[in-house]
Amino acid sequence: MNIYKTSFSGLKLIKGKIYYDFRGFFKEIFKKNKIKSHDPIFWCMSKSKKNVLRGLHLQTQDSQEKFVSVIKGRILDVVVDLRKNSKTFGKHFKIILSEKNAKSLLIPGGFAHGFVGLQNENIILYSNNNYRSKKSETGIMWNDKKLKIKWPKKKFIISRKDKNNLSFDEYCYKNNLVR
Repeated sequence: MNIYKTSFSGLKLIKGKIYYDFRGFFKEIFKKNKIKSHDPIFWCMSKSKKNVLRGLHLQTQDSQEKFVSVIKGRILDVVVDLRKNSKTFGKHFKIILSEKNAKSLLIPGGFAHGFVGLQNENIILYSNNNYRSKKSETGIMWNDKKLKIKWPKKKFIISRKDKNNLSFDEYCYKNNLVR
């Protein structure tokens, strides 16, 4: 397992190992002795069809550090740094995560997270260092022009809730993040 730093403080790319043989494969996803900072207490899994876009989600209180890995399929995973004093505040990072490339992301608290499914069936595993807090859940529009995220296409399958996410400016104003 290899761990790579990104240009975003605390955001790490993890490259697991895959062992193939005639039966299929065995993939290492997470090793506590390699990623000592992440102490998961809440595990989740989602399944999404091709072109389903989820996000951009975060919790304003009780923020969650997340470890995200793809069990089946392929996604474009996107995070946006919303930490007020961060050098990369308002900037995004995106990467393809898939069952084949064995890449995972360790996302610090204070980031919005989202992804779009790129294959017919996409199964994503998350470990979180904090429980879900429904009262502090919020989201930012996936296509907000200020974020300048280049998604692979324009038409997605999006939940009603995500269609009503805040603009980046609304989120910043509501959370006193105006700089």
